[in-house]
Amino acid sequence: MRRVLAAGLLTAVLASCAPPPQAPAPPPPPAPDLARDLAGKVGTDGIYNHLKKFAAIAAANKGTRADGTPGYQASVDYVANLLRDKGFDVQTPEYVRVERGAPGNPVLDVGGRRWGIVQASLLTSTAPGGLTAPTLHPVKPAGCAPDDYGTLNLRGAIAVVDDAVCSVVDKQNAAVTRGAVAVLVVSPPSANGAPRGLFSPGYYEHLNTPVGIIGKDADAVLLKTNTPVKLTLDAKNTGVKSRNVLAQTKTGDQHSVVLAGAHLDSAPTSAGINDAATGVSALLETAAALGGSPKIENAVRFTFWGSGAVGQEGATKYVRALAAEPLNDIALYLDFDILGSPNAGFFTFDGDQSGQANPEIPLDAVPAGSAGLERTLAGYLYLAGKRPADMTMDLGSGYGPFLTAGIPVGGISTGTSQRKSPIQARLWGGQVGAAFDPGYGPTGDTVEQLNRSALAVTGPAVAFAVGTYAQSLTGPNGVPLHDQRHRQAGK
Repeated sequence: MRRVLAAGLLTAVLASCAPPPQAPAPPPPPAPDLARDLAGKVGTDGIYNHLKKFAAIAAANKGTRADGTPGYQASVDYVANLLRDKGFDVQTPEYVRVERGAPGNPVLDVGGRRWGIVQASLLTSTAPGGLTAPTLHPVKPAGCAPDDYGTLNLRGAIAVVDDAVCSVVDKQNAAVTRGAVAVLVVSPPSANGAPRGLFSPGYYEHLNTPVGIIGKDADAVLLKTNTPVKLTLDAKNTGVKSRNVLAQTKTGDQHSVVLAGAHLDSAPTSAGINDAATGVSALLETAAALGGSPKIENAVRFTFWGSGAVGQEGATKYVRALAAEPLNDIALYLDFDILGSPNAGFFTFDGDQSGQANPEIPLDAVPAGSAGLERTLAGYLYLAGKRPADMTMDLGSGYGPFLTAGIPVGGISTGTSQRKSPIQARLWGGQVGAAFDPGYGPTGDTVEQLNRSALAVTGPAVAFAVGTYAQSLTGPNGVPLHDQRHRQAGK
């Protein structure tokens, strides 16, 4: 009887969270059994077991699990091995991110006149003192193939090409094949950014020759000179190898995949417990309860991102590298990073833009279905006795690349460095004027400072959301089905 009453109450809550209908509509169906069952199996004891493991990994690795460190690699291995043991198909794809060093003073000197230049070869610089060589333009300006240079002798020269037709990597390869020692790409600044396809994901990993970007003014001068020019590209960057963890069920529709993720790394001087091992741990408990071959309608892919604390490059590279079809196979993305703040609030990502909007994200830019994800998570929080508040969408967060690609996004958070207002304290308890997470930042993020009561709410909420959409994508809080999706590959 209690179970039936809970289902009825959830129906009422979800209906009340939805926008007013234009015409009378039947009440939404009760939440699927899978969602309630998963939520009931995800408790704080299991979550804390993982949190203690991540704390131990950090302690054994100079207090950190930061991206590119042994502590991060140990975290990847822990998550990947655990999910393999639970029967998931697990991958740990590697990528390279750029760690910026001294910017140097990139410059192109033409007859004593100096022109600004952007260093595109982020991991490849000129030798100390720069490179002096003549410049040559190909017969076909794009310079995408060796034959584009006709009979020109490019040996020892700097190739000057336009920004059309192909990627900067193809332009480099064609020029180097003909003997060039550097490449200049003429690409004037534009409000729309570089031409599509010029800089493919991870392009800098394949640039092993100095490559710079110049404007049309500099190119006009190059066209009039026959004397050697001096090119200096001296930024001191390094490439850092990292890995994501992807774990997918063997069952469910592979063309309607429910993604749920969190970033796995910590800040450079932190163990990364609330941010974001709480989200990781709740996802791991959800995955363990679900199993690798559950009876579900839609496949579930658990994702754990590298570089989340240093620019969200793990998630960004993953999304941008997907071709159109696999991108369209992603039905939605649920993001869970910070779930156990000591002075906790209970926030849902503002998928319906009913709260204070981010001016960088127009209402029509929020993917269809995001409002339904918000209502599902809000409905669960209401049932748990926590009235949720809107959290403004943020393109710099882990879900940003998915939002930009047109994938519905949702999630919850218990708050970070913002201070709790009197109204919020009346809603949720806690200390007025104090940060939601006083330990948020480089050193104070430990297991001991977590709010266990908050995790007792947010952990099951993660499981409930995953279970809801693993069972069905339709209904009043559903998301667009496969043939109704509008994704933007490579964004």
